[in-house]
Amino acid sequence: MARRLKQRWEAVPLAPPDSIFKLTASYKADTHPDKINLGVGAYRDDDSKPWVLPVVKKATEILLNDPTVDHEYLPITGLPEYTSAAARLVFGKDSPVIKEGRVTSVQTISGTGANHLGALFLSKFYGWNEKRAYLSDPTWVNHHAIFPQVGIPVSTYPYYDAQTIGLAFPAFLETLKNAPARSVFLLHACAHNPTGVDPTREQWGAIADAMLEKGHFAFFDSAYQGFASGDLEGDAWAVREFVRREVPLLVCQSFAKNAGLYGERVGALHVVSPSKEAADRIKSQLSVLARAEISNPPAHGARLVSLILNDDALFEEWKRDIRTMAGRIIDMRKELHRLLTEELKTPGSWDHIVNQIGMFSFTGIGPAQSQALVEKAHIYLTSNGRISMAGLNSHNIRYFASQLDKVVRGEL
Repeated sequence: MARRLKQRWEAVPLAPPDSIFKLTASYKADTHPDKINLGVGAYRDDDSKPWVLPVVKKATEILLNDPTVDHEYLPITGLPEYTSAAARLVFGKDSPVIKEGRVTSVQTISGTGANHLGALFLSKFYGWNEKRAYLSDPTWVNHHAIFPQVGIPVSTYPYYDAQTIGLAFPAFLETLKNAPARSVFLLHACAHNPTGVDPTREQWGAIADAMLEKGHFAFFDSAYQGFASGDLEGDAWAVREFVRREVPLLVCQSFAKNAGLYGERVGALHVVSPSKEAADRIKSQLSVLARAEISNPPAHGARLVSLILNDDALFEEWKRDIRTMAGRIIDMRKELHRLLTEELKTPGSWDHIVNQIGMFSFTGIGPAQSQALVEKAHIYLTSNGRISMAGLNSHNIRYFASQLDKVVRGEL
């Protein structure tokens, strides 16, 4: 019996470990006193500790003392007061698509689940000319796994210019103009992961022009609203501008970063439709897809976010917490830039450190230099030179800057 079972599974290949989780495991196993983890995409306070937002603690206490809270199933499409509030957050409470009932909102297993459900829906129902999704080069690594898994091949469009350490805007626009009509382009709503490079508002306008001209579909991934700049409204600008200009789109939304609810997996998928009737049809199909995969979404995280979004006092406190997180990361960018340019006089331009936005920054160093930082300086970062700014703090930033300076000079 055991032999037959062994033979049945011998053809299963061993998959490589996830690169980020492997990096974190290596960091945890390292005993060096000055080690730094700049790989993980999660906020840390100035003592390198996870930070539970004070407003989340307050909302948790309210839930714990609410006698009406139970553990019954939520509706298939999620907690209604959560999904409606989440839609208002990203589109704006006075948005015509909200008032006209043209948004279909479904609770998902964080942003990953929203990406998956959105891709699955398009795979089944989008009117493709050529079934293919265009992803930025580079992008969040999981995008490359999600789309093929639901039968959508992927191609990349130029995004990051290694020479300028900025946006490869002309090449990006050229791809938009040359792609088959009605193509699907995945766009990062703000705080591009992994580069930290965002288009300007003027560039977003040109991107919208090109998409409208070719009839493309915008697949927005919004994982950092508020967390990027500290301004919930400003970080939603690109999505709202595309809605205003009637670019066909959907939005994948996550509350992992901006509410610190990484393990609660709180997300939503919002599909904008041309009419309420179309929105109703889309909701019926999303319900079928969600039912087959998770039946019903988890309740606790959605209840927390719903409380925060629907209570004026809690919402204002949340905005202060968001500004605390975004402000600390912005301060780390400024300090790193100062150390490299003023104190250490590190060769090259380092303005990109302060020009980039959000949790991540592309330093501009290469794979060999990144490997040297890991192996010789015990600074854990991905091979493409991406660092999580949240991993820097007042205690370790000088050590990191000094080691980055050494590796750039070839002295590490």
